[in-house]
Amino acid sequence: MGSKVLFTSVEYDKYDASATLPAKFNRMLDHLGMEKVVKDKLTVIKMHLGRGIGYTTIHPLFVKILVDKLKEFGARVYITDQVTEGARVRGYTEEYLGVPIAPVCGITGKYFYEKYVDFRTFKNVDIGGYIHDADVMIDLSHVKGHGVCGYGGACKNIAMGCVTDRTRQQIHGLEGGLEWDEDLCTHCELCINSCNHDANTFIENKYTVNFHHCTLCTHCVKVCPVGAIRMTNNQYQDFQTGMAICTEQVLKTFEPGHVFYINFLTNITALCDCWGLSTPALVPDIGIMASQDIVAIERACIDAIKFENLNLAGVPKGMELGTEGHLFQRLHGKSPYIQLDELEKRGLGTQEYTIEETF
Repeated sequence: MGSKVLFTSVEYDKYDASATLPAKFNRMLDHLGMEKVVKDKLTVIKMHLGRGIGYTTIHPLFVKILVDKLKEFGARVYITDQVTEGARVRGYTEEYLGVPIAPVCGITGKYFYEKYVDFRTFKNVDIGGYIHDADVMIDLSHVKGHGVCGYGGACKNIAMGCVTDRTRQQIHGLEGGLEWDEDLCTHCELCINSCNHDANTFIENKYTVNFHHCTLCTHCVKVCPVGAIRMTNNQYQDFQTGMAICTEQVLKTFEPGHVFYINFLTNITALCDCWGLSTPALVPDIGIMASQDIVAIERACIDAIKFENLNLAGVPKGMELGTEGHLFQRLHGKSPYIQLDELEKRGLGTQEYTIEETF
């Protein structure tokens, strides 16, 4: 039978607020089994608060519905993300949501618990203190494409968002280092403008990376119009394995049954929200899924995104898609399933699932 995944669709059958997605989401939360788990517990909502001028993150209205429901259940709630600057631009404010919003590693970035792993060059999982100290975690994720792992959902939200920059750099480093081709470079500086960490610059016309700041997120690689910057190895399989290892370590800090996954299949764009920009959706909005099995919900979300529903406006003009695999693989050249195989291999869930639709 597999694990249960709750699903509520964007489809509606009448012009009535009760038939629309926010009302259906509110009712879905009553079926997720959170009430007894979160009562009197310190409960963290881990979500991506977005950056720059991006506007396709989860709408604050839905976050407010979740916060109010958790409070109704007796939880002590707060919200966290790896970076919180700019959250107000998208309407994520403490005044509106009614709960604190804190950087996952504190305002200095130095509040974390260090765990050790041993996978190639990946050694340190620094779990943010505001994740580690919670009793319950709600992994609230916006489903979208991702330039390095093909797909970004619940696993990516944990592995990239619950840890320090050092851990992020080590995971990204599994894909390879950066290489600059001086002959190809036009010095357009798109690579500089796209960097969220002020880690690159041109010094005497030479592309220079400050690896103390660089997380190897590959934004510079993706945005370069002439391919002057590239990864040396392109070992994206190792990157996805690293994400699974990191996710496993974060989940170990919680008692069994104390993590809930909610994935929004709305505004499904080509790139991660950390880019600080928004593009048209790749496919029409689908709805919301929820589960206590991270592998099952991720598989259900990927399965729901169909290539035949592709909106070409969501793909850059002139870009040629691949001819094989999932839509995200055709877009980014990377299978989104590897992370699921690795999560499953570590006993974190199953790719077998059953959908239970809530109305």
